[in-house]
Amino acid sequence: MRRVRVPARLKRAVRLLPRDRRARRRTVQAVMLGTVLALAPATWMHATADGRLRTTADVPAQDVALVFGAGLWKGRPTPYLAHRLDTAAELYRTGKVKVVLVTGDNSRTAYDEPDAMRTYLTGHGVPDTRIVSDYAGFDTWDSCVRAKKIFGVDRAVLVTQDFHIRRAVALCAAAGVDSYGVKVVEPHDATFYYGGTRELFAAGKAALDAALRPDPHFLGDREKGVTEALASAR
Repeated sequence: MRRVRVPARLKRAVRLLPRDRRARRRTVQAVMLGTVLALAPATWMHATADGRLRTTADVPAQDVALVFGAGLWKGRPTPYLAHRLDTAAELYRTGKVKVVLVTGDNSRTAYDEPDAMRTYLTGHGVPDTRIVSDYAGFDTWDSCVRAKKIFGVDRAVLVTQDFHIRRAVALCAAAGVDSYGVKVVEPHDATFYYGGTRELFAAGKAALDAALRPDPHFLGDREKGVTEALASAR
């Protein structure tokens, strides 16, 4: 009978387990529980977004598209942000949405995502009167809550990359925004893998935000930008 060789790494792992059977069982149970808890946020996001992801061609028409910021480079949208804006412009041109709400970071004077996003969209055929800016969308939860509480958005098409879209749909649902997600497909380059890895850690914060529902960094008074833009569209 041939002898099976046990890898040295496995032997070391076995030696680390308690020798007492009951203690060993508890250790294994603790590891399994930790694994389930670690995977729970991602499971929640996938379950919430299930059936809510669409393409630009088959997404149901909505009044508003919500485009999340993704950084600037020398004052202009990064390629990932530009691709989100290209998708939003296509949704507008094909009549899938009437208004585009751009949400991003303007926490300092020299960094203004929403205005850069507006400039890009107007340069790609979206009228300025159909664009509304949220200058305090510092993260996905803030953007979703502000879309609901500040801009009065109840339903929307969310536009972001495929590694982020499920979190966006899940958080907007928790904030009270019924949404469909249109994912922007990117080549699997270093930026894509960085974004995917970042989502593993962001999932935990997203689950806490959905459970605790904290106020965003800034709330403020209700704004009429979306209402007025829709009125002009009609």
